[in-house]
Amino acid sequence: MYTFGVQVCFVVEAVIGEFSKKLNRRDMLRGSFLAGGVLLTGLGEARWPEPPERQGATPLLTGKMLGVVDFTEEAPVPMSEAFGEELDGRLYSDLSGLSAENPIIPVDRFYIRTRASNLLDSHKEWLVHMSGGNAKPLDLTIKDLRGIARSLGVHLMECAGNVRSVHFGMISVASWTGVPLSEILEKANFISDGKRVLISGFDSYTTKSASSIPGASWVFTGEQLKEARAFLATEMNGSALTRDHGAPVRLVVPGWYGCTCIKWVNEISLVDDTVPATSQMQEYASRTTQNGVPQLAREYNPAIIEQAAMPIRVEKWVYGEKIKYRVVGILWGGAVPVKKLQIRFNPEEDYVDVENYEEAANDPWNFWTHTWVPSQPGTYMIRLHVADPQVTARRLEAGYYMRTVEISEV
Repeated sequence: MYTFGVQVCFVVEAVIGEFSKKLNRRDMLRGSFLAGGVLLTGLGEARWPEPPERQGATPLLTGKMLGVVDFTEEAPVPMSEAFGEELDGRLYSDLSGLSAENPIIPVDRFYIRTRASNLLDSHKEWLVHMSGGNAKPLDLTIKDLRGIARSLGVHLMECAGNVRSVHFGMISVASWTGVPLSEILEKANFISDGKRVLISGFDSYTTKSASSIPGASWVFTGEQLKEARAFLATEMNGSALTRDHGAPVRLVVPGWYGCTCIKWVNEISLVDDTVPATSQMQEYASRTTQNGVPQLAREYNPAIIEQAAMPIRVEKWVYGEKIKYRVVGILWGGAVPVKKLQIRFNPEEDYVDVENYEEAANDPWNFWTHTWVPSQPGTYMIRLHVADPQVTARRLEAGYYMRTVEISEV
């Protein structure tokens, strides 16, 4: 059975409970108001966006945006600001102001699942120790890595524990600089035939966590790392990594959940095919669609992000004499572009095609919009559907990314 909700939610509540008590409604909305910028100040004349095939064909009609409708049934958590410490430290990214023109999340707003340990010494020389197999052990320095690092593109990262109660704020996109791991292994003659690759990171903390199990490591096959184009990152968005984002070096595995993207990497080892699954792999088993809790690493299915989509804001417009709503959302994950994305606003309704979307690539994310005229005031549950039986989207089809709004005016 595919389960994920209950286990994740109690962890989130444990971390944010005290913060929720201290936040009033103004505090809760402040982050999204600031991030929304013109979206929330645009009470003057604006233009109703049209689908790409119609843009430029006829003059755009003038409309007036009245604001945005808040999603309901989501916790009043701090957004786009780090809080807590070490394993219980978090930062939830505010997605409400994203657009196709500005798809990248600034470093100081990129989500954080675990903050840097208070024991992490940023001043000593950092080494990545490589060992195992028939190759001679060696140490990579940060100077070594930075000397061969290059731009490796824009990639998405999502925590496997991303949930509605934190506004799905544990997902972000950044531009990365680093070194492909397959190149490092080949140049160092660390051939992984018959072996697996264990990648570990600094994992000592001053306090015991209320929500997480220590164990920053993951086991891959060499082929998995190569196919995913995994790399050791030294920069994000053109600047050196920060402590909370894994400085001086972290692993990035495009298309895989963030739990595999080990921070503060300090060891790469070739291990036998019989190696046990790490504690981190076991902790995230239910959130990465495993069949139970695998005891051996070879029993663990790749922690790949399946196709997903969700709304990130609902804009309220007056268009002529009519109130209309414009749903703006993102589409990400999976291995092949989706041909038909559909949307519905209540369980008793049929899905209809999203009117304006195009998925050019599965990584990072793509944007879509849909014009909506509710039939009456009330509570609406916005849910997406991929109309392609060949596409695996278990979270999406289970309603995991559903969001709710309360419409007061039609």
